[in-house]
Amino acid sequence: MKNHIIHHKPTILFLTLGVFFVVNALIAEFIGVKIFALEPSLGLNTFRWKLFGIEGSLNFTVGVLLWPVVFIMTDIINEYFGMKGVRRLSYMAVIFILYAFAAVFIAIRLAPADFWPGSYVNQGVPDMQAAYAAIFGQGMWIIAGSVVAFLIGQLVDVFFFHRIKAITGEKRIWLRATGSTAISQVFDSVVVLYIAFVLGPAHWSVSMWLAIALVNYCYKLLAAVVLTPLLYLVHHWIDNFLGAELSQQLRREAMSE
Repeated sequence: MKNHIIHHKPTILFLTLGVFFVVNALIAEFIGVKIFALEPSLGLNTFRWKLFGIEGSLNFTVGVLLWPVVFIMTDIINEYFGMKGVRRLSYMAVIFILYAFAAVFIAIRLAPADFWPGSYVNQGVPDMQAAYAAIFGQGMWIIAGSVVAFLIGQLVDVFFFHRIKAITGEKRIWLRATGSTAISQVFDSVVVLYIAFVLGPAHWSVSMWLAIALVNYCYKLLAAVVLTPLLYLVHHWIDNFLGAELSQQLRREAMSE
């Protein structure tokens, strides 16, 4: 039974990385409806920025806490399973995200039990049905923007990751990971806000779109740099799990696509 697929180390690794990748992307979509203030959350004074004539503070969707993890998983999967592996998982993530939103769409429209809307009045929630719809029922423009931006960002990331690795070889993991993220997140940050808030009903001005996109991009790039040690740690764990010979074999196959 040692040859069974559940004992096959590359399969175990792909399933583990793939499930973690998809789950993080899915969770990030749903928790992203909340906007939080970064500075007060860290116990710091509010920082005011001004770009393109627009002023603001460091407010982000909660989803940005998990998207850097998705970026790291993208680069790790790319390293061992190549562009086809990342693309397949990215398409699966999009399908599951759309499936989840479809399920939520149906759940919101189910008639609530008579007692349920007012069941949390004492906890400060006057209408549970309205709260449920507001939290889970993200607008179609936001869903479309997020999904399209995610898919474009993933495809751009995997392309430049391989281009950088082809030049640098096995060394400089940080360079191909950070470099591909730096390029891909330009597209991700710009596309999601453009579809959701410029084309969508909010009708943001170009100045506001570019200003907020730039602030979001800087955060994502900084997060990618800060999480670089985690990238090396996961690589070390995978190499120990696979063994040196099998690890090198997977990397060569990933690059030969």
